[in-house]
Amino acid sequence: MFQALNGTTCWDVKKLFGFADLVSLVISAFIILPVVVFIRETGYLLVSWIFGVVNPRITIGSGPRIFTLGMFDIRKYYHLYSWFSYDGIKRQSNFAYICIFAGPILMNLSIALLINALLANGFMEETKTFWNRFIFYSFYYVLFDAIPMSTINGKPNSGMIIYEMLRYGKRVDHNTEPFLPSTSQVDEEYEETMKQLKEKVLEKEKEKEAEKKQ
Repeated sequence: MFQALNGTTCWDVKKLFGFADLVSLVISAFIILPVVVFIRETGYLLVSWIFGVVNPRITIGSGPRIFTLGMFDIRKYYHLYSWFSYDGIKRQSNFAYICIFAGPILMNLSIALLINALLANGFMEETKTFWNRFIFYSFYYVLFDAIPMSTINGKPNSGMIIYEMLRYGKRVDHNTEPFLPSTSQVDEEYEETMKQLKEKVLEKEKEKEAEKKQ
């Protein structure tokens, strides 16, 4: 600990990043964030059901597919990378799309407010730190989705799409990619990727066999 001339503390060594902080970081990165993202994607799913969603799917993780369970696609490398895809909705309208893109915002906001209300009434006191962190990341995604902005390659976030739909009645950004991917297209791309990986594996095996013969 270092002290100033007047005896007040300038820097406390105890406040440095420690093991407890590392554990908190791991819990946030590998438990809280993936769950918050999953809840976010279910917001798309639940709202799109109202408007007759066609071929919906929530993909959890990335890489090779382990198995599918109904509309859930479980991948090998599980982290915070999850997404919702669908081929369309039966009852199409600007109102429907506004509701669908508002889905993840409302979902994370509802869960965060529910947990906050439970904590305020004395529930889950023993795990209060965990749930406070959960609320923090939920609101982080709410703000990230709700405040209109452009992300990678000028792609609009949910808030920007809602704003454009309300003001112009359509998307007016210059990004040609769909905001939510098509399930059928995702499957086609996955099959093509897996095919290319298998071909590369076979080529390496052939190269190894050729080296052994030499």
